[in-house]
Amino acid sequence: MVSRRSFLHATLGAAAAVPLSGWLRPRRAKADDGRARRLIVFYFPDGIAGRSQDGESSLWEARSAAGEVVLSEQLSPLEGVAADCLFVNGLSMGSTDEGSHPGGARKLLTGVDGGNGQSIDQYLAATVGRDTPHRHVYLGVMANVAGATGDKHISYPSAGFTTPPEDDPLVAFRRLFGEAGSPAVSPPSPGVPELDPRRSILDTALADLTDLRAALGMTERSKLDQHVEALREVEMRLAGVAGSMGSTGTSATCDMPDAPASIEASRLYDPAVFPALLRAQTDVLVQALACGLSRVGVLQASHHTSELVMSRFEGTEMHDPGFDMRSHQASHYGARQDRSNPLFVAFLQQRRWWMEQFAYLVEQLRSRPEGDGTMLDHSVVLLCSEVSDGNTHSHHDMPFVLAGRAGGRIETGRVLDAHGRRHGDLLAAIAHAMGEPVAGWGQASTEPLPGVLS
Repeated sequence: MVSRRSFLHATLGAAAAVPLSGWLRPRRAKADDGRARRLIVFYFPDGIAGRSQDGESSLWEARSAAGEVVLSEQLSPLEGVAADCLFVNGLSMGSTDEGSHPGGARKLLTGVDGGNGQSIDQYLAATVGRDTPHRHVYLGVMANVAGATGDKHISYPSAGFTTPPEDDPLVAFRRLFGEAGSPAVSPPSPGVPELDPRRSILDTALADLTDLRAALGMTERSKLDQHVEALREVEMRLAGVAGSMGSTGTSATCDMPDAPASIEASRLYDPAVFPALLRAQTDVLVQALACGLSRVGVLQASHHTSELVMSRFEGTEMHDPGFDMRSHQASHYGARQDRSNPLFVAFLQQRRWWMEQFAYLVEQLRSRPEGDGTMLDHSVVLLCSEVSDGNTHSHHDMPFVLAGRAGGRIETGRVLDAHGRRHGDLLAAIAHAMGEPVAGWGQASTEPLPGVLS
Protein backbone atom coordinates (compact mmCIF):
# COMPACT_ATOMS: atom_id res chain seq x y z
CA MET A 1 0.00 0.00 0.00
CA VAL A 2 1.30 3.45 -0.90
CA SER A 3 1.57 5.76 2.08
CA ARG A 4 -0.22 9.09 2.10
CA ARG A 5 3.13 10.94 2.18
CA SER A 6 4.38 8.91 -0.80
CA PHE A 7 1.22 9.77 -2.65
CA LEU A 8 1.72 13.47 -1.95
CA HIS A 9 5.27 13.30 -3.29
CA ALA A 10 3.93 11.59 -6.41
CA THR A 11 1.62 14.49 -7.13
CA LEU A 12 4.67 16.58 -8.03
CA GLY A 13 5.05 14.70 -11.30
CA ALA A 14 2.69 16.95 -13.21
CA ALA A 15 1.03 20.35 -12.78
CA ALA A 16 -2.54 21.42 -13.24
CA ALA A 17 -3.52 24.34 -15.44
CA VAL A 18 -3.97 27.05 -12.81
CA PRO A 19 -2.24 27.88 -9.50
CA LEU A 20 -3.89 27.19 -6.18
CA SER A 21 -5.25 30.28 -4.48
CA GLY A 22 -5.26 30.08 -0.71
CA TRP A 23 -4.31 26.41 -0.70
CA LEU A 24 -4.64 25.95 3.06
CA ARG A 25 -7.98 27.73 3.29
CA PRO A 26 -10.57 25.33 4.71
CA ARG A 27 -13.64 24.78 2.62
CA ARG A 28 -16.86 26.21 3.90
CA ALA A 29 -20.40 26.56 2.67
CA LYS A 30 -21.15 30.22 2.15
CA ALA A 31 -24.54 31.47 3.22
CA ASP A 32 -26.27 32.92 0.20
CA ASP A 33 -28.92 35.05 1.90
CA GLY A 34 -28.90 38.43 0.26
CA ARG A 35 -26.71 37.33 -2.63
CA ALA A 36 -27.04 35.49 -5.89
CA ARG A 37 -26.50 31.75 -5.84
CA ARG A 38 -25.47 31.59 -9.48
CA LEU A 39 -24.41 33.58 -12.53
CA ILE A 40 -25.52 32.77 -16.06
CA VAL A 41 -24.16 34.59 -19.12
CA PHE A 42 -26.17 34.43 -22.35
CA TYR A 43 -24.23 35.67 -25.38
CA PHE A 44 -25.57 36.30 -28.88
CA PRO A 45 -23.48 37.51 -31.85
CA ASP A 46 -23.15 40.65 -33.98
CA GLY A 47 -24.85 43.26 -31.82
CA ILE A 48 -28.17 45.00 -32.34
CA ALA A 49 -29.76 47.76 -34.41
CA GLY A 50 -28.39 50.64 -32.38
CA ARG A 51 -27.51 54.20 -33.33
CA SER A 52 -27.08 54.09 -37.08
CA GLN A 53 -24.17 55.31 -39.14
CA ASP A 54 -26.33 58.27 -40.20
CA GLY A 55 -27.06 59.12 -36.56
CA GLU A 56 -30.58 57.72 -36.24
CA SER A 57 -31.50 56.85 -32.66
CA SER A 58 -30.98 53.34 -31.33
CA LEU A 59 -33.85 50.94 -31.89
CA TRP A 60 -32.73 48.78 -28.96
CA GLU A 61 -33.06 50.66 -25.70
CA ALA A 62 -35.93 50.21 -23.29
CA ARG A 63 -37.29 53.31 -21.60
CA SER A 64 -39.31 54.13 -18.54
CA ALA A 65 -42.69 55.83 -18.71
CA ALA A 66 -44.97 56.44 -15.73
CA GLY A 67 -43.06 53.85 -13.74
CA GLU A 68 -43.47 51.19 -16.40
CA VAL A 69 -40.85 49.61 -18.66
CA VAL A 70 -41.53 50.31 -22.33
CA LEU A 71 -39.74 47.84 -24.58
CA SER A 72 -38.34 48.54 -28.01
CA GLU A 73 -39.22 46.49 -31.08
CA GLN A 74 -36.11 44.35 -30.68
CA LEU A 75 -36.77 43.78 -26.98
CA SER A 76 -40.50 43.08 -27.42
CA PRO A 77 -40.14 39.29 -26.94
CA LEU A 78 -39.14 40.04 -23.34
CA GLU A 79 -42.55 41.48 -22.48
CA GLY A 80 -43.48 38.43 -20.42
CA VAL A 81 -40.30 38.65 -18.32
CA ALA A 82 -39.75 42.43 -18.27
CA ALA A 83 -40.71 42.57 -14.60
CA ASP A 84 -37.80 40.22 -13.92
CA CYS A 85 -35.23 42.27 -15.85
CA LEU A 86 -33.06 45.34 -15.35
CA PHE A 87 -32.45 47.10 -18.67
CA VAL A 88 -29.13 48.94 -18.60
CA ASN A 89 -28.62 51.70 -21.17
CA GLY A 90 -25.58 53.80 -21.94
CA LEU A 91 -22.67 51.54 -20.99
CA SER A 92 -19.39 51.84 -22.89
CA MET A 93 -16.57 49.34 -23.42
CA GLY A 94 -14.16 52.13 -24.33
CA SER A 95 -12.77 53.31 -27.65
CA THR A 96 -9.87 50.87 -28.07
CA ASP A 97 -10.52 48.59 -31.05
CA GLU A 98 -13.88 50.24 -31.62
CA GLY A 99 -15.25 49.23 -34.99
CA SER A 100 -14.06 45.68 -34.39
CA HIS A 101 -16.04 42.55 -33.53
CA PRO A 102 -12.94 40.75 -32.17
CA GLY A 103 -11.96 43.77 -30.09
CA GLY A 104 -15.39 43.84 -28.52
CA ALA A 105 -15.39 40.11 -27.81
CA ARG A 106 -12.04 40.41 -26.03
CA LYS A 107 -13.32 43.15 -23.74
CA LEU A 108 -16.82 41.80 -23.20
CA LEU A 109 -16.32 39.80 -19.98
CA THR A 110 -12.76 40.81 -19.13
CA GLY A 111 -13.29 44.57 -19.16
CA VAL A 112 -9.73 44.86 -20.48
CA ASP A 113 -8.53 45.87 -23.94
CA GLY A 114 -7.24 42.96 -25.97
CA GLY A 115 -8.65 40.40 -23.55
CA ASN A 116 -5.63 40.96 -21.30
CA GLY A 117 -7.44 40.00 -18.14
CA GLN A 118 -9.45 37.20 -16.58
CA SER A 119 -13.15 37.20 -17.46
CA ILE A 120 -15.67 37.79 -14.68
CA ASP A 121 -17.24 34.36 -15.12
CA GLN A 122 -13.91 32.59 -14.62
CA TYR A 123 -13.10 34.72 -11.58
CA LEU A 124 -16.41 33.88 -9.93
CA ALA A 125 -16.00 30.21 -10.84
CA ALA A 126 -12.69 30.21 -8.96
CA THR A 127 -14.14 32.02 -5.93
CA VAL A 128 -17.82 31.47 -5.16
CA GLY A 129 -17.88 28.38 -7.37
CA ARG A 130 -14.71 26.88 -5.95
CA ASP A 131 -16.35 24.05 -4.05
CA THR A 132 -18.89 22.93 -6.63
CA PRO A 133 -18.43 19.73 -8.66
CA HIS A 134 -18.03 21.76 -11.85
CA ARG A 135 -16.68 25.20 -11.18
CA HIS A 136 -17.49 26.52 -14.63
CA VAL A 137 -19.97 25.20 -17.19
CA TYR A 138 -19.31 26.64 -20.65
CA LEU A 139 -21.75 25.51 -23.31
CA GLY A 140 -21.83 26.63 -26.91
CA VAL A 141 -24.03 26.28 -29.95
CA MET A 142 -21.99 26.21 -33.12
CA ALA A 143 -19.41 28.29 -31.27
CA ASN A 144 -16.56 26.11 -32.53
CA VAL A 145 -17.68 25.91 -36.15
CA ALA A 146 -14.87 25.93 -38.74
CA GLY A 147 -12.30 25.42 -35.99
CA ALA A 148 -13.07 28.70 -34.22
CA THR A 149 -10.54 29.58 -31.52
CA GLY A 150 -9.10 32.57 -29.69
CA ASP A 151 -11.25 35.69 -29.61
CA LYS A 152 -14.18 33.85 -31.15
CA HIS A 153 -14.76 32.67 -27.57
CA ILE A 154 -15.65 34.99 -24.71
CA SER A 155 -14.46 33.18 -21.56
CA TYR A 156 -10.90 33.95 -20.39
CA PRO A 157 -9.45 31.72 -17.62
CA SER A 158 -6.37 33.99 -17.63
CA ALA A 159 -5.20 37.09 -19.44
CA GLY A 160 -4.99 36.60 -23.18
CA PHE A 161 -6.22 33.00 -23.20
CA THR A 162 -9.73 31.76 -24.00
CA THR A 163 -11.18 28.31 -23.50
CA PRO A 164 -13.62 26.68 -25.94
CA PRO A 165 -17.19 25.79 -24.98
CA GLU A 166 -18.77 22.38 -25.46
CA ASP A 167 -21.00 22.50 -28.56
CA ASP A 168 -22.60 19.05 -28.24
CA PRO A 169 -25.53 18.91 -25.77
CA LEU A 170 -25.27 15.16 -25.30
CA VAL A 171 -21.54 15.33 -24.53
CA ALA A 172 -22.21 18.18 -22.11
CA PHE A 173 -25.01 16.23 -20.45
CA ARG A 174 -22.86 13.13 -19.96
CA ARG A 175 -20.00 15.13 -18.50
CA LEU A 176 -22.35 16.72 -16.01
CA PHE A 177 -24.80 13.94 -15.20
CA GLY A 178 -23.20 10.72 -16.38
CA GLU A 179 -24.84 8.22 -18.69
CA ALA A 180 -27.96 7.51 -16.65
CA GLY A 181 -29.35 10.98 -16.12
CA SER A 182 -28.13 11.48 -12.56
CA PRO A 183 -25.11 13.42 -11.30
CA ALA A 184 -21.91 11.68 -12.31
CA VAL A 185 -21.06 9.99 -9.03
CA SER A 186 -19.85 6.41 -8.81
CA PRO A 187 -21.33 4.29 -6.01
CA PRO A 188 -18.91 3.36 -3.21
CA SER A 189 -17.29 -0.06 -3.30
CA PRO A 190 -18.38 -2.57 -0.62
CA GLY A 191 -16.76 -1.71 2.67
CA VAL A 192 -15.56 1.70 1.46
CA PRO A 193 -17.28 4.66 3.14
CA GLU A 194 -18.80 7.38 0.99
CA LEU A 195 -16.86 10.61 0.68
CA ASP A 196 -17.97 13.08 3.35
CA PRO A 197 -17.89 16.52 1.68
CA ARG A 198 -17.41 18.17 5.07
CA ARG A 199 -14.16 16.30 5.70
CA SER A 200 -12.42 15.25 2.52
CA ILE A 201 -9.25 13.24 2.02
CA LEU A 202 -7.39 16.43 1.24
CA ASP A 203 -8.70 18.10 4.40
CA THR A 204 -7.41 15.25 6.54
CA ALA A 205 -4.02 15.47 4.82
CA LEU A 206 -3.50 19.18 5.49
CA ALA A 207 -0.89 18.56 8.19
CA ASP A 208 1.20 16.39 5.87
CA LEU A 209 0.74 18.90 3.08
CA THR A 210 1.97 21.69 5.32
CA ASP A 211 5.10 19.77 6.32
CA LEU A 212 5.80 18.73 2.74
CA ARG A 213 5.29 22.20 1.30
CA ALA A 214 7.67 23.74 3.81
CA ALA A 215 10.44 21.42 2.66
CA LEU A 216 10.07 22.24 -1.03
CA GLY A 217 11.64 24.90 -3.17
CA MET A 218 9.57 27.59 -4.84
CA THR A 219 9.11 25.72 -8.12
CA GLU A 220 8.10 22.49 -6.42
CA ARG A 221 5.73 24.38 -4.10
CA SER A 222 3.99 25.87 -7.10
CA LYS A 223 3.60 22.43 -8.67
CA LEU A 224 2.20 21.02 -5.44
CA ASP A 225 -0.25 23.91 -5.13
CA GLN A 226 -1.44 23.40 -8.68
CA HIS A 227 -1.89 19.69 -8.27
CA VAL A 228 -3.69 19.89 -4.94
CA GLU A 229 -6.10 22.34 -6.51
CA ALA A 230 -6.78 19.93 -9.37
CA LEU A 231 -7.28 17.08 -6.92
CA ARG A 232 -9.69 19.20 -4.90
CA GLU A 233 -11.83 19.82 -7.98
CA VAL A 234 -11.87 16.12 -8.91
CA GLU A 235 -12.78 15.22 -5.34
CA MET A 236 -15.69 17.65 -5.38
CA ARG A 237 -16.95 16.15 -8.61
CA LEU A 238 -16.87 12.71 -7.00
CA ALA A 239 -18.81 14.10 -4.07
CA GLY A 240 -21.49 15.27 -6.51
CA VAL A 241 -24.49 17.17 -5.35
CA ALA A 242 -23.98 16.13 -1.73
CA GLY A 243 -21.01 18.46 -1.52
CA SER A 244 -22.71 21.41 -3.14
CA MET A 245 -25.75 23.58 -2.59
CA GLY A 246 -28.11 20.64 -2.67
CA SER A 247 -27.12 19.67 0.87
CA THR A 248 -28.60 22.89 2.29
CA GLY A 249 -32.17 21.83 1.66
CA THR A 250 -32.94 25.15 -0.05
CA SER A 251 -31.65 24.44 -3.55
CA ALA A 252 -33.78 24.38 -6.66
CA THR A 253 -35.74 21.37 -7.84
CA CYS A 254 -33.31 18.76 -9.14
CA ASP A 255 -35.47 16.39 -11.15
CA MET A 256 -34.09 13.34 -12.88
CA PRO A 257 -33.14 14.85 -16.24
CA ASP A 258 -33.59 13.21 -19.60
CA ALA A 259 -30.58 13.16 -21.90
CA PRO A 260 -30.89 15.34 -24.99
CA ALA A 261 -31.35 13.64 -28.31
CA SER A 262 -28.16 12.62 -30.02
CA ILE A 263 -27.15 14.79 -32.98
CA GLU A 264 -25.07 13.22 -35.72
CA ALA A 265 -21.61 14.78 -35.87
CA SER A 266 -22.23 15.73 -39.48
CA ARG A 267 -25.25 17.85 -38.41
CA LEU A 268 -23.82 19.50 -35.31
CA TYR A 269 -23.04 22.57 -37.39
CA ASP A 270 -26.10 22.45 -39.63
CA PRO A 271 -27.93 25.80 -39.27
CA ALA A 272 -31.30 24.06 -39.59
CA VAL A 273 -30.83 22.35 -36.22
CA PHE A 274 -29.42 25.39 -34.43
CA PRO A 275 -32.70 26.25 -32.63
CA ALA A 276 -33.01 22.69 -31.29
CA LEU A 277 -29.37 22.70 -30.17
CA LEU A 278 -29.74 26.02 -28.36
CA ARG A 279 -32.87 24.81 -26.60
CA ALA A 280 -31.10 21.60 -25.55
CA GLN A 281 -28.05 23.45 -24.24
CA THR A 282 -30.29 25.84 -22.31
CA ASP A 283 -32.09 22.93 -20.68
CA VAL A 284 -28.84 21.14 -19.81
CA LEU A 285 -27.41 24.29 -18.22
CA VAL A 286 -30.50 25.07 -16.17
CA GLN A 287 -30.70 21.48 -14.94
CA ALA A 288 -27.03 21.40 -13.96
CA LEU A 289 -27.44 24.61 -11.97
CA ALA A 290 -30.66 23.37 -10.38
CA CYS A 291 -28.80 20.27 -9.18
CA GLY A 292 -26.03 22.35 -7.64
CA LEU A 293 -23.39 21.02 -9.99
CA SER A 294 -22.10 24.54 -10.66
CA ARG A 295 -22.75 28.16 -9.76
CA VAL A 296 -21.38 29.70 -12.95
CA GLY A 297 -22.61 28.95 -16.46
CA VAL A 298 -21.94 30.58 -19.83
CA LEU A 299 -24.09 29.91 -22.87
CA GLN A 300 -22.45 31.14 -26.07
CA ALA A 301 -24.71 31.12 -29.13
CA SER A 302 -22.48 31.10 -32.22
CA HIS A 303 -19.62 33.66 -32.22
CA HIS A 304 -18.85 37.12 -33.51
CA THR A 305 -18.93 37.76 -37.28
CA SER A 306 -21.28 34.80 -37.36
CA GLU A 307 -21.93 33.00 -40.63
CA LEU A 308 -24.96 31.32 -39.08
CA VAL A 309 -27.67 31.06 -41.77
CA MET A 310 -30.66 32.10 -39.70
CA SER A 311 -33.05 32.02 -42.66
CA ARG A 312 -32.94 28.21 -42.31
CA PHE A 313 -34.75 28.30 -38.94
CA GLU A 314 -38.08 26.68 -39.79
CA GLY A 315 -41.17 28.01 -38.06
CA THR A 316 -39.71 31.49 -37.53
CA GLU A 317 -40.35 34.83 -39.23
CA MET A 318 -36.82 34.58 -40.63
CA HIS A 319 -37.39 31.34 -42.51
CA ASP A 320 -36.78 31.62 -46.24
CA PRO A 321 -35.78 28.34 -47.91
CA GLY A 322 -34.97 30.19 -51.10
CA PHE A 323 -32.35 32.57 -49.68
CA ASP A 324 -29.48 32.22 -47.19
CA MET A 325 -29.37 35.21 -44.80
CA ARG A 326 -26.50 35.10 -42.34
CA SER A 327 -26.22 36.93 -39.04
CA HIS A 328 -23.11 38.94 -39.91
CA GLN A 329 -24.42 39.57 -43.41
CA ALA A 330 -27.64 41.09 -42.07
CA SER A 331 -25.77 43.15 -39.46
CA HIS A 332 -24.16 45.15 -42.29
CA TYR A 333 -27.50 46.64 -43.26
CA GLY A 334 -26.00 49.97 -44.30
CA ALA A 335 -25.93 53.54 -43.05
CA ARG A 336 -29.69 53.92 -42.59
CA GLN A 337 -32.45 52.09 -40.78
CA ASP A 338 -34.27 51.41 -44.02
CA ARG A 339 -37.24 49.05 -43.66
CA SER A 340 -37.33 48.53 -47.41
CA ASN A 341 -33.86 47.01 -47.14
CA PRO A 342 -34.04 43.19 -46.80
CA LEU A 343 -30.81 43.18 -44.77
CA PHE A 344 -32.22 45.56 -42.17
CA VAL A 345 -35.53 43.72 -41.96
CA ALA A 346 -33.71 40.42 -41.50
CA PHE A 347 -31.43 41.90 -38.85
CA LEU A 348 -34.40 43.07 -36.77
CA GLN A 349 -36.02 39.66 -37.12
CA GLN A 350 -32.83 37.93 -36.01
CA ARG A 351 -32.44 40.18 -32.94
CA ARG A 352 -36.03 39.47 -31.91
CA TRP A 353 -35.36 35.75 -32.23
CA TRP A 354 -32.37 36.00 -29.90
CA MET A 355 -34.58 37.76 -27.36
CA GLU A 356 -37.11 34.92 -27.61
CA GLN A 357 -34.33 32.50 -26.66
CA PHE A 358 -33.24 34.64 -23.74
CA ALA A 359 -36.85 34.85 -22.58
CA TYR A 360 -37.03 31.04 -22.64
CA LEU A 361 -33.97 30.82 -20.38
CA VAL A 362 -35.48 33.32 -17.93
CA GLU A 363 -38.81 31.50 -17.95
CA GLN A 364 -37.12 28.18 -17.20
CA LEU A 365 -35.41 29.67 -14.17
CA ARG A 366 -38.63 31.32 -13.05
CA SER A 367 -40.58 28.05 -13.29
CA ARG A 368 -38.38 26.22 -10.78
CA PRO A 369 -39.08 26.68 -7.06
CA GLU A 370 -36.08 27.43 -4.88
CA GLY A 371 -36.09 28.40 -1.21
CA ASP A 372 -38.58 31.18 -0.64
CA GLY A 373 -38.97 31.89 -4.35
CA THR A 374 -37.65 30.59 -7.64
CA MET A 375 -34.28 29.91 -9.22
CA LEU A 376 -34.59 33.24 -11.00
CA ASP A 377 -35.03 35.05 -7.70
CA HIS A 378 -31.69 33.65 -6.56
CA SER A 379 -29.82 34.14 -9.85
CA VAL A 380 -28.22 36.90 -11.86
CA VAL A 381 -28.41 36.43 -15.64
CA LEU A 382 -26.45 38.62 -18.06
CA LEU A 383 -27.52 39.13 -21.68
CA CYS A 384 -24.73 40.51 -23.87
CA SER A 385 -23.19 40.84 -27.34
CA GLU A 386 -19.73 42.00 -28.44
CA VAL A 387 -20.74 45.23 -30.20
CA SER A 388 -23.57 47.71 -30.08
CA ASP A 389 -24.81 48.50 -33.59
CA GLY A 390 -23.98 45.62 -35.88
CA ASN A 391 -23.13 47.87 -38.82
CA THR A 392 -20.94 50.49 -37.10
CA HIS A 393 -19.44 47.97 -34.64
CA SER A 394 -19.64 50.64 -31.95
CA HIS A 395 -18.45 49.79 -28.44
CA HIS A 396 -20.67 52.46 -26.86
CA ASP A 397 -24.31 52.17 -25.76
CA MET A 398 -23.80 48.45 -25.38
CA PRO A 399 -26.78 46.04 -25.21
CA PHE A 400 -26.74 44.72 -21.64
CA VAL A 401 -29.74 43.29 -19.77
CA LEU A 402 -29.75 41.67 -16.34
CA ALA A 403 -32.43 39.20 -15.25
CA GLY A 404 -33.06 37.80 -11.78
CA ARG A 405 -33.15 39.37 -8.34
CA ALA A 406 -29.82 37.96 -7.14
CA GLY A 407 -31.20 36.92 -3.76
CA GLY A 408 -32.63 40.37 -3.18
CA ARG A 409 -29.59 42.38 -4.29
CA ILE A 410 -31.12 43.56 -7.59
CA GLU A 411 -34.46 45.32 -8.04
CA THR A 412 -35.90 44.37 -11.42
CA GLY A 413 -38.67 45.73 -13.60
CA ARG A 414 -36.88 48.99 -14.35
CA VAL A 415 -34.53 50.84 -16.68
CA LEU A 416 -31.12 52.17 -15.58
CA ASP A 417 -29.14 54.80 -17.49
CA ALA A 418 -25.38 54.41 -17.02
CA HIS A 419 -24.53 57.73 -18.68
CA GLY A 420 -21.50 56.41 -20.55
CA ARG A 421 -19.80 54.61 -17.66
CA ARG A 422 -17.55 51.65 -18.43
CA HIS A 423 -19.16 48.26 -18.55
CA GLY A 424 -16.63 46.94 -16.05
CA ASP A 425 -18.74 48.69 -13.41
CA LEU A 426 -21.63 46.40 -14.34
CA LEU A 427 -19.38 43.34 -14.13
CA ALA A 428 -18.20 44.54 -10.70
CA ALA A 429 -21.84 44.85 -9.60
CA ILE A 430 -22.42 41.26 -10.69
CA ALA A 431 -19.46 40.15 -8.57
CA HIS A 432 -20.88 42.02 -5.57
CA ALA A 433 -24.27 40.38 -6.15
CA MET A 434 -22.49 37.02 -5.98
CA GLY A 435 -20.81 37.92 -2.69
CA GLU A 436 -17.41 38.99 -4.05
CA PRO A 437 -16.82 42.67 -3.17
CA VAL A 438 -14.34 43.61 -5.90
CA ALA A 439 -13.33 47.27 -6.14
CA GLY A 440 -14.02 47.35 -9.87
CA TRP A 441 -13.56 45.14 -12.89
CA GLY A 442 -11.16 45.74 -15.75
CA GLN A 443 -9.99 49.11 -16.98
CA ALA A 444 -11.43 52.44 -15.89
CA SER A 445 -13.69 50.75 -13.34
CA THR A 446 -13.43 51.59 -9.66
CA GLU A 447 -16.81 50.63 -8.22
CA PRO A 448 -19.96 48.67 -8.91
CA LEU A 449 -22.31 50.48 -11.28
CA PRO A 450 -24.47 52.77 -9.11
CA GLY A 451 -28.14 51.90 -9.17
CA VAL A 452 -27.75 48.17 -9.83
CA LEU A 453 -27.54 46.86 -6.28
CA SER A 454 -30.00 47.44 -3.48
